[in-house]
Amino acid sequence: MILFILRRIGVMILTAICLTMIVFSLTNLRPNLEKIARTEAGSRITDEQVDTWLEARGYLEPMPLRYGQWLGVVPGWTTTAEDGTVSGYCNPAGTAPEDAVRYCGIIQGDWGYSRSSREEVLDVLVRRLEATGVLMFWVLVVMIPSALIIGILAGMREGSRTDRTLSTASIAATATPEYVSAVLFIALFASSSYGLSPVLREWGLIDRSIFLSGSARSAYSQGPTLMNFTLPVLTMALYGMGYIARMTRASMAEVMTSQYIRTARLKGLNFRAIVVKHALRNALIAPFTVIMLQIPWLLTGVVIVETIFSYPGFGATLVDAASNNDIELLMGISVIAVLVVLTTQLISDVGYVLLNPRIRIS
Repeated sequence: MILFILRRIGVMILTAICLTMIVFSLTNLRPNLEKIARTEAGSRITDEQVDTWLEARGYLEPMPLRYGQWLGVVPGWTTTAEDGTVSGYCNPAGTAPEDAVRYCGIIQGDWGYSRSSREEVLDVLVRRLEATGVLMFWVLVVMIPSALIIGILAGMREGSRTDRTLSTASIAATATPEYVSAVLFIALFASSSYGLSPVLREWGLIDRSIFLSGSARSAYSQGPTLMNFTLPVLTMALYGMGYIARMTRASMAEVMTSQYIRTARLKGLNFRAIVVKHALRNALIAPFTVIMLQIPWLLTGVVIVETIFSYPGFGATLVDAASNNDIELLMGISVIAVLVVLTTQLISDVGYVLLNPRIRIS
C-alpha cells in the first residue's frame, strides 16, 4: 500500500508540473501580455513602448525560464540601478544588494501579487477558498445522504414502481443545468411578485416580501443562514445528486442479483438484514469513486452558481481573474484546482482498494 501511494504521489507531481506549465504558457501568450502593458502603462502607448515595458519587467524572457522563476526553482531576474540598489522578479525597486532574494515562487511560498485586487494572491485564495469550502460542505451534507438513499431504494427492487419513479427523477435532476435550476428556484422562492412568496405572504406564513433570498452575498459577510444559503446549496446539490443516485442504483441492482444475495434470501434471512449487512458495502464501491469525483467538480463548478447568487467564492474569483487578465491570480487558482483534483483521485484510489479486498489480493 505504501509503495502504491508513493507511486501515485510521483505521478501526481509530474501531472501537476505538466498541467501548470500548460496553463502558464496559455496565460502568458503575447496578446495577454500586451493587454497587461496597455492596462498598466496606458492604452495609447506604442508597440515599441509595449516591448520596452514588457522587457523591463521580465515578460520577454524565454517561457521555460519564466516558468522556472514562477515555480521557484530558477533564480529571478534582477537589474541594478545607478545608486547600487536592485529590483527584479523577487525584489521590489530600491532593495539593498545584501537584502536581495534570488529565489521566489510557488515552492518558496510566494504566490505572487494580484493585479485586480491589489493583494497577495495567497491571501485572496485563502479567503475565497474558505467561503467556497463552507458552500461545498453544506452541498455535500445535503447531496450525499439524499443521493445514496434514493439510489439504494431504487436498486433494492429493480423494475418496480419506486425504481422507475426515482430513476426518472434522478435523470431529470442530472439533465437540468445549474443555471436553469438556479433561475427556476429564484423565480419560485425569491420573487416578491411570482412563485410561492406572494402566496405564503397572503396566507400569513411569512412576514417578509420573499420566502428565500436570491442573493448569497450576505452569507459571505454575515454568515450562512437558511434564508440566504438554501438556494445555492439546493441548486448544486440537485445536479450532483442525480448522478450519484443513478450510479448507486446501478451498483445496488447489480449486487442484488449476485449469487450470495440469492443464497441469503433462500436461507430465509430478513430482506432488510440482507441489504444492510451483505449488499450495501459492495454496492457503495462504485458510488464512493463518483462521490470523490464530485469534490473537484464542486470546486470548479461553483462558477455559475456563485455568479448567479453573487457569492464571492472561488468560482467568482476565477471569473474576476479571467475578466481582468490577472495572470498571477489565474495561476494560483490553477494550482489549487490541480491539487484538489489529484488529491481526491488519490483518496478515491486508496478508498477503492480498502473497500474492495479483491484489489488488495491482486
